Amino acid sequence: MEKIKILAVVGSFRKESYNRKLAMAAKELIGDRADFTILEYRDVPFFDQDIEFPAPDAVKSARDAVRVADAIWLFTPEYNHFFPGALKNLIDWLSRPAGKNEPRVLPGKPVTISGISPGPFGTVLAQDHLVTLISYLNMDIMNAPRVAIPNTNKPPDGSDTPAPLTENPFLIAQVDAFLEFIGKRVRDQ
Repeated sequence: MEKIKILAVVGSFRKESYNRKLAMAAKELIGDRADFTILEYRDVPFFDQDIEFPAPDAVKSARDAVRVADAIWLFTPEYNHFFPGALKNLIDWLSRPAGKNEPRVLPGKPVTISGISPGPFGTVLAQDHLVTLISYLNMDIMNAPRVAIPNTNKPPDGSDTPAPLTENPFLIAQVDAFLEFIGKRVRDQ
């Protein structure tokens, strides 16, 4: 049987992004149980119906990556109690059909959400807004467990060094639950 393919979408482009580090920790925890790839989408332009057909190459590439993935894992920061505009822009492009006879790539696609933030609430509000959007787009959401890690600059034990993200029990639980969630859907197809 072919390995499950998970496409990670990180909502921050920053080189030292906390959420990219969280995605890399998830990848490490998954190990060889699935293929895990991070989508690079920095060159996706702002959505504009004037350039929608034919779609720009960066949009075609993102759509193709989503199409072949068995599931999507969103890693979002929280900007002003919301998810980033870059992530919203990508989702706007992905929500549209590639052409008149082309199916949309998001409906029915299994998805989960994680996030990490220096703020005291993690990314709970951003995730809730994302759930509203991806529910509307008819994605197959694993809504629990979700991971929203707060206070990235303050280790919970008061030490100077935070524990590695690969030791976070909530992330470990989410990895295992999401692999099971995807596996069930792949078997049922």
